[in-house]
Amino acid sequence: MGEEEEVKLLGTWYSPVVLRAKIALRLKSVDYDYVEEDLFGSKSELLLKSNPVYKKVPVLIHKSKPVCESLNIVEYIDETWSSSGPSILPSHPHDRALARFWSAFVDDKWFPALMTAVVTKSEDAKAKGMEEMEEGLLQLEDAFISLSKGKSFFGGETIGFMDICLGSFLVFFKAREKLKKEKVLDELKTPSLYRWANQFLSDETVMNVVPEIDRVAKFIVELEDRAQSVAP
Repeated sequence: MGEEEEVKLLGTWYSPVVLRAKIALRLKSVDYDYVEEDLFGSKSELLLKSNPVYKKVPVLIHKSKPVCESLNIVEYIDETWSSSGPSILPSHPHDRALARFWSAFVDDKWFPALMTAVVTKSEDAKAKGMEEMEEGLLQLEDAFISLSKGKSFFGGETIGFMDICLGSFLVFFKAREKLKKEKVLDELKTPSLYRWANQFLSDETVMNVVPEIDRVAKFIVELEDRAQSVAP
């Protein structure tokens, strides 16, 4: 790859949103240099220069030009390497609109409710977050049945935009389940999503880029210990 075609990904190994970019690059068979950032220490000058607004990962750098925000990066990868690998976004405009709608639902509504249920110390807020998270999963169950059209993934026969969006969180779910014995996806309540999650994590493309569950579980423990040490 010539310097003018150089592709770099700035990220952290544990980040679900960085995983989105890794999966998309893998699907498109794009070679890239990976740069691990220390978000708890000193952020690199390259990161600060490439994403001066939010100063966070992931950042994709292609031809010396940065692209920020995970789902924006996934779309950029799909459009830039359109002739390589399967299409990530659906071809029909209405299907693309639905994929974007439900991905926004995951990031803007469902995941914040999950984080409230997991992180907050208020029992009332925790209960409300858990209720909203479970309600959101039922909505995503219906969305999967509609979008997948009886196939294995939200994107049909192959991993697509919504699969990458929601699937990026699955390793954290598995790690938390291992630590807390708390299931996020229930086989009885959301059987389609449960089967989809197992199919997604066993896909060769995903298996080659996801972090190890044990390593993520250890990181969660360290993160919780760090949060308690700085709490007033």
